[in-house]
Amino acid sequence: MDEIEKFSLEVKNNIKRMSEDHAVGNLSNKWIRDTAPYKYAYNFSWMGRPIIQFPQDILAMQEIIWRTKPKLIIETGIAHGGSIIFYASMLELMGGNGMVLGIDIDIREHNRAEILKHPMAKRIKMLEGSSIDMDVISQVHEASKDQSPVLVILDSMHTHSHVLEELNAYSPLVTRDSYLVVFDTVVEDMSEISFQDRPWGKGNNPKTAVWEFLKSNNRFAIDREIQDKLLITVAPDGYLKCIKD
Repeated sequence: MDEIEKFSLEVKNNIKRMSEDHAVGNLSNKWIRDTAPYKYAYNFSWMGRPIIQFPQDILAMQEIIWRTKPKLIIETGIAHGGSIIFYASMLELMGGNGMVLGIDIDIREHNRAEILKHPMAKRIKMLEGSSIDMDVISQVHEASKDQSPVLVILDSMHTHSHVLEELNAYSPLVTRDSYLVVFDTVVEDMSEISFQDRPWGKGNNPKTAVWEFLKSNNRFAIDREIQDKLLITVAPDGYLKCIKD
């Protein structure tokens, strides 16, 4: 075993030991709950645009993109544009002609303007409309033709029914060994009062949709090593690896 393999094995063992330490897991969950009222995820930007993600998940996505080298990254939910700019910047670093397709039901004009004038705009296409509208789904499927690998990220409306429809609509586009990432599954692990002003909450959220989806779809499996090493993530059970063609 060479030195690179030794280090890789050491890291894998560290992750396994952390995953078995329930006290550490509970501490991480407490941290997420205690910082939620302060909108911790809103504090960060990527190349000048708010990204609204935990830094830990951003790093995980960097690892996934570098490992899978997608030709097309599809994300539902654009908001301020930080995430699609991040994905585009990763594709730019890797070279080639990879593109990002962002979908949002309401791309606000000030956000659209900032995204379009950004240096990474050359790798970004945006589609306005509901991610579960049949016309939008059809356009995304058309854009995905002859593209491989394909990586899909779901981060729009967080209700169970909406995310389940997204999972069924876009999972066929994900290529083997790539990922279908579902953000904000952490909603299921938060307190009952955390989302009183939202249409989602315990029992009705992205994680419950993932669980339902996996009952009838055997192309995907939860990559628990990702959440085990992050400890702090908005996507527990949300990193789904495509294991079959």
